[in-house]
Amino acid sequence: MAPVRIAPSILSADFTRLADAIGTVSSAADLLHVDVMDGRFVPNITLGPLIVEAVRRTTDLPIDVHMMIVEPDRYVADFRKAGADMISVHVEACPHLQRTIEQIRETGALAGVAINPATPVEMLIDILPDVDYVLVMSVNPGFGGQTFWPRAVDKIRRLAALRGERERPLIEVDGGINQATAASVIEAGADILVAGSFVFGAENPSAQIEILRQAVAPL
Repeated sequence: MAPVRIAPSILSADFTRLADAIGTVSSAADLLHVDVMDGRFVPNITLGPLIVEAVRRTTDLPIDVHMMIVEPDRYVADFRKAGADMISVHVEACPHLQRTIEQIRETGALAGVAINPATPVEMLIDILPDVDYVLVMSVNPGFGGQTFWPRAVDKIRRLAALRGERERPLIEVDGGINQATAASVIEAGADILVAGSFVFGAENPSAQIEILRQAVAPL
């Protein structure tokens, strides 16, 4: 099994000191997760390309942009130009998902597809060969700090079975990740853990990342 990758979500960071917050995790994290919300697909409005551009100037870590927006095709190029290395879009927001995934690939970014808790992973069967990763939401998207949805573990297990022996797509999990839930999702087949409040809500964010690594180390 490949080492788990930890992606702190900057949505939970202190935006009055964003560069400092990123600095506290840069040596411990594997990538940074950026949540983009439009107030339409989800009931909140968050970050745009200008923030991604600012984040890019503060770190060499890969930037993972999660687009929780309608019509994501309109903004893929902007986020890639701003510095995104990975871009995921929601299956629920993309009527022409394969075309959107191809658009992401054409920019040179890794292409991902995200699914909400109520969306069965079986809906992704035909797109799995075209994506680099699948982002499984273990909370309803739109807000940080929510409680982990336990049935996400079974979804991850089913997705891992659909992937079979292939190395791709990677499985990323976002929502309610802590040392207890991390162990459950990694055991089910996840590769990347997104953690927001668990990391940035602590006095020592870097130490929190190491707690996650230790929680999944025996698996």
